[in-house]
Amino acid sequence: MGTTPLDNGFVAHCMELLAPIGPIRSRRMFGGHGLYADGLFVAIISSDQLYLKTDDQTRPRFMAAGCEPFRYDRRAPDGQVTTASLGYFQPPEEALESVVLMAPWARLAMEASLRSANAKPAKTIKPASDAAPRPRARKAG
Repeated sequence: MGTTPLDNGFVAHCMELLAPIGPIRSRRMFGGHGLYADGLFVAIISSDQLYLKTDDQTRPRFMAAGCEPFRYDRRAPDGQVTTASLGYFQPPEEALESVVLMAPWARLAMEASLRSANAKPAKTIKPASDAAPRPRARKAG
């Protein structure tokens, strides 16, 4: 299980379903939970609904299966409310019944998370030649 206290049986159930892709950790966020596999953000739980991460390569599979996207209302500075959508989709309903049925959907979420993580620019380390010179140690003498 995860490292945070679980106050919701559905969160624990989802963590078990996703366990084959790696150690799952839950973190409370925005009234729901974020689920992480091996440190990668793979799912959102909101209002007792599981949503798995997708990307351009995996989203068509979710859409072809009739899966619903995660949507939320966003209020603009002028007060107007619009519906926003993130790249997370519910898995098919039957996938919530067993680890075996969830496995292909969990793998798709993990693949999307890995691609997302790999697409981020690597942190650059300043070369030693650009660093400020170090004071030299004095010789005893």
